[in-house]
Amino acid sequence: MSPVPSRLSDNGSVGSQPWWTGAACRETDLAVFFSPETERAHARARREARARRICEGCPVLLACREHALAAGEPYGIWGGLTELDRRHAARRRKMASRGRTARCLGPELARTPDGDRRG
Repeated sequence: MSPVPSRLSDNGSVGSQPWWTGAACRETDLAVFFSPETERAHARARREARARRICEGCPVLLACREHALAAGEPYGIWGGLTELDRRHAARRRKMASRGRTARCLGPELARTPDGDRRG
């Protein structure tokens, strides 16, 4: 079962206020952003669409998204991204950082074992 926080955590800030104080979801039931254990696919799709609509116009969408990616938030919709979206984004970031590292090592080290170039 996905835990539903009672409020957003205080990680990071914008000016003197935590980033989440300006979040569009502050006055929303946070259960919209978290999947109940027995939720069926159609209900999940509707709930996620509702959550994404709330996130869509949020003034702190990017800060929320960055928090979720940096903290490795395992559950819920954060910054308009689902759990699966965040796993994909983390994988892309990891691959991108590997590609940059390989290019920095020089052409002789930026090849796969079979001789193909990386990146």
